[in-house]
Amino acid sequence: MAPPHLGAGIDTSQISPQEIRLDVEDAQDTSNSQEAPYSVFTKPEKRWIIFLVAMAGFFSPLSANIYFPAINYLARDLSVSLELINLTITAYLICQGIVPALVGDAADMLGRRPVYIAAFVVYLAANLGLALQDSYAALLVLRILQSSGSSGTIALAISVVADLAPPHERGKYVGAALSGPNMAPSLGPVLGGVLAEKASWRWIFWFLSMLSGFCLALIIICLPETARKLVGNGSVRPKCLNRSVVSYMSKPKASQNLSEHLDPPFRCPNPLSCLRIVFHKDTALVLVANAVFYMNYSCMQASLSPLLMDIYGLNALEVGLTYLPYGIACGIASFLVGKVMDHDYKVTAAAVGFTIDKTKGDDLARFPIEKARLRSIWYFVSISTACTIGYGWTLQAKAHLAAPLILQFICGLTVTGTFNICNTLIVDLHPDRPATASASVSIVRCSVAAIGVSILQFILENLGPGWTFTIFGALGAATAPMLWVEWDKGKRWRTERLEKKTTVQHEKS
Repeated sequence: MAPPHLGAGIDTSQISPQEIRLDVEDAQDTSNSQEAPYSVFTKPEKRWIIFLVAMAGFFSPLSANIYFPAINYLARDLSVSLELINLTITAYLICQGIVPALVGDAADMLGRRPVYIAAFVVYLAANLGLALQDSYAALLVLRILQSSGSSGTIALAISVVADLAPPHERGKYVGAALSGPNMAPSLGPVLGGVLAEKASWRWIFWFLSMLSGFCLALIIICLPETARKLVGNGSVRPKCLNRSVVSYMSKPKASQNLSEHLDPPFRCPNPLSCLRIVFHKDTALVLVANAVFYMNYSCMQASLSPLLMDIYGLNALEVGLTYLPYGIACGIASFLVGKVMDHDYKVTAAAVGFTIDKTKGDDLARFPIEKARLRSIWYFVSISTACTIGYGWTLQAKAHLAAPLILQFICGLTVTGTFNICNTLIVDLHPDRPATASASVSIVRCSVAAIGVSILQFILENLGPGWTFTIFGALGAATAPMLWVEWDKGKRWRTERLEKKTTVQHEKS
């Protein structure tokens, strides 16, 4: 079945007249009310907060990729095999998939600030240890700690966006928050190659220590608490560690309630809570589609260095530079796709007669958010599929180096678009637990990517790059029917899930 209008609009026949009438009435009632705004943070404050969380999210993929150029040096200096060094990469990836499950639930319960601070303290300590260690056992344990400290920052960044940005403008904020994580994988090998070649592998970890220490200081001093369970729309003053140093030194805002504190019941963080989200029908299809494209991205990045060295005879520094087109594309797409998502939201609202509440934020319970977010994804899926296949065959044909790099740039644009759309939709589907919902993305995509990377070399050796990336492109194309089912049935499934949740809550009360 063809994609619905290829993103040109939505089929309003899928929404009943009664539902449209209720949407309009609810929106009009909201727009006429004098309730508090969605967030009391000003635009400059929001931009500063998003800059901080984008910087924090930079470290998880940076730490994974900056390490690659140092592998041979580490094996030589620690007198171990490359297989054992590769085990430290595997351990890092495993933690990268598991840790966000714990971090996400903790951030939804304790707040964003304490979790950010704890994560960066662990990360900074691990980098200092990695710079000073002289044994393989220490390297392995400290890489696990390094991953544990940095892996939850992307899920935290998306949850902060959900705290600050109402749905109609969430796209551009998600794009900005993910600009750091999206560009880091391409910048990492360049930085790692220069540091390992010109100084030593230890300077990779000294560099990460200094940069993460600076980021930790900014978080402690400047980052306000945004978790809505603790501070509402920002008008409730948080307690203790949830307050930044700046908030202690400056006068409170006129909008802040100094006497009121929100105290949600304490419980131990449950890493399994995000697994429940994975198995919801209205989120499972989005998670799988996102994971397939993350696998394609991971395999393209993992194979780039050996393929270009073998086919074009590039050295390590030259190969590092070839990662830049993908990184530049990811940075551009992070901002452009955000604007596309916000435009699609407005077009969808107009199509169903829904009045956007730009002050208080929209209640998405009756809004077809699935149609709004997925409206343009068909373009990204189609172009990414074609360019992934073309990328493989240009390598197979040993075409001019410019050809695979241009296709890689286009893949960076389209894959990043798919990531950002899917990540935003997942948060929209679970607005009460944004960090936990974002953690479910990490679990699924890291698991699928690990499978793809583990069999990548076997497929390349037996089929060559042409057919290898044809397979990956076909897997990307196979996500289109899944996303169409989500586009068509997602709202009904979401309504059923919310009704069931309400019934269970009433039975318990």
